[in-house]
Formats: sequence, C-alpha cells, structure tokens
Amino acid sequence: MKAITVKEPGGVEQLQMSEQPDPKIKSGELLIKVKAAAINRTDIISRMGQSGYLNNPILGIEVAGIVEESGSGTTIEAGTRVTGLVNGGGYAEYAVMPADRAMLIPDNLSFQEAAAIPEVFLTAFQTLFWLGELQKDETVLIHAGGSGVGTAAIQLAKQLVDAKVITTAGSKKKLDFCQSLGADLGINYKKQSFEEEVLQATDNQGVELILDFIGASYYKKNLASLKIDGRWILIGLLGGSQLEKFNLMELMAKRVQLKGTLLTPRTDQYKADLTRDFAQRALPLFEQNKLKPVIDQVYLLQDIQKAHTRMESNQNIGKIILKVDEI
Repeated sequence: MKAITVKEPGGVEQLQMSEQPDPKIKSGELLIKVKAAAINRTDIISRMGQSGYLNNPILGIEVAGIVEESGSGTTIEAGTRVTGLVNGGGYAEYAVMPADRAMLIPDNLSFQEAAAIPEVFLTAFQTLFWLGELQKDETVLIHAGGSGVGTAAIQLAKQLVDAKVITTAGSKKKLDFCQSLGADLGINYKKQSFEEEVLQATDNQGVELILDFIGASYYKKNLASLKIDGRWILIGLLGGSQLEKFNLMELMAKRVQLKGTLLTPRTDQYKADLTRDFAQRALPLFEQNKLKPVIDQVYLLQDIQKAHTRMESNQNIGKIILKVDEI
C-alpha cells in the first residue's frame, strides 16, 4: 500500500510517499480502508523526531473510512463507515484501529468531515469536561479559538452545558468565525490585552476555566484572567515551555488547579473510555447539525508537504484534511 513516512527527522521535505506492507489486525482490531485522514501537531512533533509517539513508521493518528476486515471479538462488521483514533499509520491506504475506539459516522457526514472529528473533539471534550469539569453558567477562556481543538471546544462548551465562551485569536476573520460557532466574546490577542478584556467581561472576577494551548508566554496573563479556585488546563506549548522566576505562591494565592495533559500518549483503555463517553454525549449532536466538523483545507495524500506547511503557518481555521482515496 502507499503511505507517508519520514526519511529522517526534520522539516516537511523529509515527508515521502512510500510503499509499505498492508497492516495485519489482531483480536479486537479493525482493518480500515482509509478514505480520509487529518493533520495534527502531534504528527509534526513526530516528523521532527521530538517525541516517542511514532512507534509506527507511518504518520497519522486519526482516520475515517470503511471497515475492510474485523478481528475476532469485535461486533463492527465489514462495510461499516467509521472514524476514530489510531496508533499511528493514518496517512496510508489502510490502517489498523482498535474496535473500541471506532465511532460510527453519522449518515449526514462525509468521510472528510468525519476525519475532522476524533482528535480535536475528543481533546476538547476531555479538557472541558473530564479535566476542566465545566458546568452550566460558568465561563471558559479558550485560546487559539480558530484551531481545530479551539473550534471544537467552542461548540462543545455551548452545546453541552451552555457555558459562556471567551476566545482569543490573531485575526478578525478567525474571531468572526469563532463567534459564528457560538463564542460570546472574541479577543484579538495581537491588538488587545486579553487579560484586561477578560476581567472587564467578568466584572473583574475572571473565568472559571482556561484551555491553554500557549504555555509560558501567556502564564502571567492567564493567571490574571483566572478566577479564584479556577481550573487551568495546559494542552499546548506554542508560546514556549520555560518560565523564569516561577512563583508558586501566585498559584496558591488563587487556589489554582493547574493540570497538564496530552491525549496521544494516553493508554488504549483511556482512549476507549473517552471515545465511548464522547460518542454517547456528543456524537448525536452531529446528526442534529448542532455540532459540525470544521475543515480548513483538503489536500491529496501526495501533497502532504503542503499540508504540514499549512499547519505550521498557523493560518488554518479548523482541520487540515488528507484525501486518501484518490492516490
């Protein structure tokens, strides 16, 4: 089969189309004829050799397609349309998916739309509700509102608990789109001091929850934006990982709950449990058109270098999709 592999750790020029053996499934697994896959920052980290995620030489952690073969112990039949997380191998004609991570694709969604769901919606669902414990009538600050996870988090926060959503982004185009998804307030971090805008919008109380993709460069501003007893979920480090003169008393004084998380290295059981909870609580909302996958651009698999370049430019609004079934 044709697949995307990395010649050696480095830039987009290291991505190549290559011939790889068809994967074999074991008990509890599904062989998926991949129709579409999606780009994630995890893939870029793996391409650059900066993590141990890539045990599979083929990049890609989420796919949508048709079940080609079902392993023993599974109840999903061949021919079923599914989407879900895989342990690498997504940028290929065929991929192996644990059956307990497979989500049935709603009839109203295309394969490309379905491929835009697993990683970002599961990450947003995990951080908002499993870790962030977001409740009705609370306010959440979602950074990088135009990103894949950001667009998913805005929708989930509004549709599942009707929270008040404040989001940041770097352009009017992105902010307008965030508000079309339900965000109550959009802040242009390039032109406004978001912590001042947050305090003004919350009567100087701050927000109950922050979804932080940025890290070090936003530390002081996030701390100022957070309510006493607030929850702060760190899910990205776009603004760096190192803090100078870190004062733990600042966290103690506000009684901050700070949690860091990554989804990809979680256990198979954790991902299965998360998928099951999300499928029960949120997947029906796609059928009702209350939630929608957000697609930025679609690339052919052979244009993988352009797709990675697009993500690294931070210009995308929503997901960057790979069309796999036209190689």
